[in-house]
Amino acid sequence: MQATTAPSTIPVPGNYWQWRGHSIYYVKAGDKQSPRPPLLLVHGFGASTDHWRKNITGLCNDFEVFAIDLLGFGRSAKPKIEYSGDLWRDQLSDFITEVIGEKAVLAGNSLGGYASLCVAAQYPNASAGLVLLNSAGPFSENQPSVEPEALQTEIQSPKQDEQLQKLLGNIVKWIFQQPWARFILFQYLRQPWVIRQTLEKVYLDKSAITDQLVAEILRPACDSGAFDVFSSVFSTPQGEKVDVLLKQLTCPVLLLWGEADPWMSARERSKKFRQYYHSQLTEHFLMAGHCPHDEVPDQVNSLLHDWVLSVSLTDG
Repeated sequence: MQATTAPSTIPVPGNYWQWRGHSIYYVKAGDKQSPRPPLLLVHGFGASTDHWRKNITGLCNDFEVFAIDLLGFGRSAKPKIEYSGDLWRDQLSDFITEVIGEKAVLAGNSLGGYASLCVAAQYPNASAGLVLLNSAGPFSENQPSVEPEALQTEIQSPKQDEQLQKLLGNIVKWIFQQPWARFILFQYLRQPWVIRQTLEKVYLDKSAITDQLVAEILRPACDSGAFDVFSSVFSTPQGEKVDVLLKQLTCPVLLLWGEADPWMSARERSKKFRQYYHSQLTEHFLMAGHCPHDEVPDQVNSLLHDWVLSVSLTDG
């Protein structure tokens, strides 16, 4: 069975929800399709609900679809607070309770995958299923997280020997602890040509990198408070380890990997996920980069569509 609606690049108008005194932006499309669970789409670092536009329009004929801007990103408020996986976990859990009103299938990319995993593992009453697309987050065995460490990786050369690379890595980490360095880096990274250059590194299909996509990433980076959010990432304590969270999971999981992701080895990371959770696991590898939902939306929509139907039919 295939998703019945062709993806569109036109963003769906959204609404605001008040959470802990902050305005949270979200999009809703489609009507309730009982007994099918609603979908909640969660973006990655620096992205927003706009990054799911092709998936929202591709799935809303068959599901009630929600997408949300995490606090600090997109059109949501950007207060000067400490950001963490726990904060976004609580935001998503409360959104499911207060706005959606029933268990949802959470689908998250990168940082959004980690936040969704936290919800599914630690608030099981909120999750009917979990879809992870190149999900970020650290494992206990010192496996690096994708974000924001990827910023440091971009500066280091892969041809340096191990000792020199470690030394330079420590120097880079120290520099990033300085407010002036963070400000300079922030100003650099939000230049349109830098955004495009970064996308060209993480997208396999360069034709998916449009002026619209660059503009959608640039816009929230120009909001008041955006620098404070960016700066806080470098001092945010790491959340619970991925392997610990996987051991707590009880819901079905779909893993979708963009195999050409330069920020993570999809095959190696897949092995780690399956090491700690395999009882209700489905997995697919796609010819795409770090954001398969935007790069190959037809494939992602079809796989997600069929998997959710199989899960909902099986689990009632």
